[in-house]
Order: sequence, then structure tokens, then C-alpha cells
Amino acid sequence: MKVAITNLGTIVSGDWHSPFVQGDTVISHDGKIVSAGTANAAAVEACDVVIDAGGMTAIPGLIDSHVHITFGDYTPRQRTVGYLESYLHGGVTTSISASEVHVPGRPRDVEGVKALAVAAQRCFADYRPGGMRVIAGSVILEPGLKDEDFVELAKKSVSLAKAGFGAVKTAYDYAPLVAGAKAAGLITTCHTGGSSIPGSGAITGDHLLKIHPHVSFHINGGPTAMPDRDFERVIRESEIALQVCTAGNLRTTLLCGKLALELDAFDRFIIATDTPTGSGIMPLGILYTMAHLASLTAMTPEQAICAASGNNARVYRLDSGFLKTGHAADIVLLDAPDGGTQGTALDAIRHGDIAAIGAVVTAGVPRFVGRSRNTPATTRKARVAKSSVMQDFAAAAH
Repeated sequence: MKVAITNLGTIVSGDWHSPFVQGDTVISHDGKIVSAGTANAAAVEACDVVIDAGGMTAIPGLIDSHVHITFGDYTPRQRTVGYLESYLHGGVTTSISASEVHVPGRPRDVEGVKALAVAAQRCFADYRPGGMRVIAGSVILEPGLKDEDFVELAKKSVSLAKAGFGAVKTAYDYAPLVAGAKAAGLITTCHTGGSSIPGSGAITGDHLLKIHPHVSFHINGGPTAMPDRDFERVIRESEIALQVCTAGNLRTTLLCGKLALELDAFDRFIIATDTPTGSGIMPLGILYTMAHLASLTAMTPEQAICAASGNNARVYRLDSGFLKTGHAADIVLLDAPDGGTQGTALDAIRHGDIAAIGAVVTAGVPRFVGRSRNTPATTRKARVAKSSVMQDFAAAAH
């Protein structure tokens, strides 16, 4: 399918170093972006679907890098079906597993944790709930895992490993496990802050610097934050990615964002939700965290968007997260919410409002055009101006 989005007011690239794309059109073909910026009339006319954005803002689909996937579009923690599809209506086009730790009766032996990770990866390899891409299968690091186990997992397409829920004597015992997973090419993550569920323990700056994972999960607390003094240490003394989550401590979210800007570490600053958990299901969680950061710190709205898209894509080695030629065609149309005081999506985010969503495209396919079922209505109206596809792209009514 070839899709054009035209009449855009602003295009946010996903790259905070160069956050805007000049022009008003994005064209995708077979799931990839073929042009972002300008396009001639013939290129637009050749598309199967043309979406008139009505002056809205295009951003890369948001990447939630901390979602507690289990199996299917179901969370046993909150006993809810369909939450991933609901997150797509919050602009999230990719969810990354924070390990399948919430699977009831999850195994804790070496073969069991390997099997769980492989099964989760396989189940979501081609399954797109509501059109969302899910990166699942994160092996939970347990004592007894060997270097050859991580090599085996990598060969079976498992790309993630998580520290923080294993039966270790102290958190420092994760260091060799993380090193082994890294050597096999896995992206390593680590629970940070106070304990959250049975099996987890407190992990602070001292632990992180010894373990040195790729990503400090919910560095702002999940939900309890580590001591304030540890934030600057982790930034200055490591290259660990700094993941802040909606279901954490807001004050330390703002602290971490401020330090990331001041200490030239913004490439490592990423936004996620850490849901579904005891904090609940948050379809608009990333939109809230973006608005909090842009309205309560010196962070610009476009920087907050990039932290939830391109920064995550770089850390997790994804082909999405950017509105650039050759990248995955995951695109969200944002606007100022109807009835608000601001005129554009970026101004609304800077003001602390939740941006309204007018359309979501994933893998080059429009999933809905018109209105998200979860955000306020948009001020402007996106519409399908042309379609040769036998499909209704309107969102389901409330």
C-alpha cells in the first residue's frame, strides 16, 4: 500500500539534534517511508490512500520501551483484554517487553526462563494487536544462566535480557549475567529503585554502575526512586540509557530530564510507561510524561517527542522512531485538543495539555483516521481525501 499524508503543519523528525523536517508531506510504500518533507503532485496522486492532515503535526509513532507483555493482548495483572490496542490510540506504535515477569506461575529455572523468552518472542513475531508492533521475549536473568545460553537465545531471535527479578544473593551478582548477555548481543536492562513485586529488590546507583546494563529501567522509580544523588553519578560515570516512566516518581522524572539536558546526556534519555502494573493501564501515559517534561522543565516539546521515539529507537536498535526515508512507516498525527487554549500540538504539550490524536499509521497502514478513542478531540480534522482501498479507516465510535 502506498500512502501519502499531505497538508501537514509541522513534521517532527524524531531526531532531537535536528527535530523538524521542512515540508508538508510524508509518503510511505510497503511499510517504509519513501519521502518526508516535499513531494510533487504526481507522487501524491500515485498513492493508494491520501490523508489530508488539515494542518496537524506529524510525529514518529511513539515507542513504549517498558510494557509488561504477557501473551496476547491481555494483562493478568489488571485482568484486562485489549490494552495494547488501546495504547495505539495513545500514539504508541511499538511496545517493548520489560520481560514477561507478570506471567502467572512464571518459571525460575534456567530452561524455564529461556523457554518463556523464546515463546513470547515467537508469539509476537507476526501478531500486531490493533496494528501495534510488539518486541517481546526478554529473558529474566537467573543464577545458573551461562554464556552459551545467551548465545542460544540470540540465535533464536531473543534480543532482550532483564536483571532485577532473579534469585540472586545481592544485586551485584547480576554483573556477570549482564556481561554474558551483552557479549551475545542482547540488549540488557535493569530494574532500578525500590522493590516492586515479590522477587525484586532495591537497586541503586552503586548497583547500576557495577552491573552496567544498557538501560536503567524506570530510573525515576518503579514506583520508588533511588536516592537523588545517584542520578548525576549514573549520568557522569556510565553510558547507561536513562529510562523515565509514567508509573514512577514525577519529581525524579523532572530531575533526570533536567540533568540529561545539562550534562549532555540527552541521547540516552528515553520515555516509557512501566505499565500495566499495580499502577494500572495508561493508554496516554507517554503523552502525559511528554507534557510533564515540556511544561515543567526546560525541555522543548519536540525534544520530549524525540525522547519517546527516536531516542528509544537508537537504544533498542529499531528501524522505527524517525520520519526519514527508509525507516518504518509508523506515523501519528497530533493536534491541539479541541477547547484548549493553544493553537498547535507542540504548544499544547508545552502548556501541559495532552495532545489530541487525529490518525495513526503503522507499518504503512492507516489504523484509524479521524479521532482517537482515548484522547480529546482534535481542533483540526484529518480526513481520507482519496482511497482506492476497500477499507474504512474511521475509528470505532465510543
